[in-house]
Amino acid sequence: MALKATIFKIDLQIADMDRNYYAEHALTIARHPSETDERMMVRVLAFACHADPALSFGKGLSSEDEPDLWQKDLTGAIDLWIEVGLPDEKRLLKASGRAAQVVVYSYGSAASIWWKQIAGKIERAKNISVRHVPQEASLALAKLAQRTMQLQCTVQDNQMWFTAAAGDAVAVEVLEWRHARN
Repeated sequence: MALKATIFKIDLQIADMDRNYYAEHALTIARHPSETDERMMVRVLAFACHADPALSFGKGLSSEDEPDLWQKDLTGAIDLWIEVGLPDEKRLLKASGRAAQVVVYSYGSAASIWWKQIAGKIERAKNISVRHVPQEASLALAKLAQRTMQLQCTVQDNQMWFTAAAGDAVAVEVLEWRHARN
């Protein structure tokens, strides 16, 4: 018998002072059976970084042809393709051909090794950005995970603070390993 996805409901309030974006999003996230709380919460962080009414979660781990998050314009063209984790260069180069902008959010202890191996291989793709979530922060975010969550995210001067309804708070500084040059 196949395992089913676990559904998480998140009320996410975002106050992004760097982008002048203030909104509340009711998110429904299907967590694949093989996905960890850490990875799911990095997806939430990526959503908060790029929050927009048109931004949506893709099929993620269960689909080869969709990213973790994406944003399409009214014609169906992909404006933004977001990957979470340590994708291979073939996937990233394919995404860079399909989308105007590709952003990777890496995390975990193997991320620096992955980056050393892949950096030169994606050099020709000018529309790829790579950001890293330090392991202490991604593990702290994982501790906030509950089936029903109320989170507040404040962004100021490239610093992020996630606060749960219970009062638990996590500070995150996302590191920029590669900035798109398009």
